[in-house]
Amino acid sequence: MRLSKLTRRDVLIGSSALALGAAFSTRVLSAAPPAAAITPELIASAKKEGKVVWYTSVDLPLAEKVAKAFEAKYPGVAVRVERSGAERVFQRIGQEYGSKIYACDVVNSSDAAHAIVWKKQNMLEAFVPEDVAKFYPTEHKDVDGQFASFRVWVSIIAYNTDLVKKEDAPKSFADLLDPKWKGKIVKAHPSYSGTIMTATFQMQRDLGWGYFEKLAAQNIMQVQSSADPPKRLALGERAVMADGNEYNIFQISEKGGPVAPVYATEGSPLIVGPTAVFKAAPNPNAARLFTAYCFTQECQQLIIDIGGLRSVHPQTKDQPGRIPFKDIKVMKDDPAGVEAMSDEIKQKYSKIFKV
Repeated sequence: MRLSKLTRRDVLIGSSALALGAAFSTRVLSAAPPAAAITPELIASAKKEGKVVWYTSVDLPLAEKVAKAFEAKYPGVAVRVERSGAERVFQRIGQEYGSKIYACDVVNSSDAAHAIVWKKQNMLEAFVPEDVAKFYPTEHKDVDGQFASFRVWVSIIAYNTDLVKKEDAPKSFADLLDPKWKGKIVKAHPSYSGTIMTATFQMQRDLGWGYFEKLAAQNIMQVQSSADPPKRLALGERAVMADGNEYNIFQISEKGGPVAPVYATEGSPLIVGPTAVFKAAPNPNAARLFTAYCFTQECQQLIIDIGGLRSVHPQTKDQPGRIPFKDIKVMKDDPAGVEAMSDEIKQKYSKIFKV
């Protein structure tokens, strides 16, 4: 498998610092603006624009359900979903802005470091939906009001219940190094997936690169998206997954699929997916309306119920049968650390796993 070698530095340099010198003010915000309610005036302005373009790494079926729910609530405003892996979304936006193409209204990435880069480049609009201002924890909203956590989840171990007995399943990342799992593990790639980029950062920080060197010796099946390991697991192509989305495991298991989650004793990597509005959004009012909707209790409950995700909105409820989010031991997230190390992580990972 050959993945793009375009780095974040390449994106920024290749786009002439994203051509923002002429397009936007370089003023640095120091405080979030007042909370923005969904008003009749905003709805009317959004309907005049008629559409919103959403670049996202959310699983396509869920992204389309969110779009349909929004369109049903606000008829006359269509959502165009542009879905790809988080690293591909990041590259696409950098390339488009480098060519002065401003096509994206709202973005959601599974790599929170992307929001840091976009903010540094003065690309984001300060916009604070009312629900974010009222309900969201401080650590899940940007101090300047430029993004907030639309979704939260963990990257987990999982196993095929037809191939592995519960008592024999790995309980930790260390267990994956047991010789009995050689040739039986599937894993995703940080150069494609924002989830795996973040997970790899947290794991190399807490477990060391030596862990990955040992894991590579297990002859793993390398795939791209963090959604791929759960799918390969369900098909029986591998017995265990070393990383991947918790929410895909929920989706498969709750439909009767032969998969089960494992929350590693060392802690599961915590993934945060921020949403933001671009200053150069071609449909700014529709962008604000859609973003405000995304953070409502209604939409947040939808991404839990349908998408298997977690939410920091306190009015939402976990689905019965899923381990409560508060009971999961997680590794510490650090988007700034990911942003600083992203290129190094991609290069070192590719060298270790020879992909």
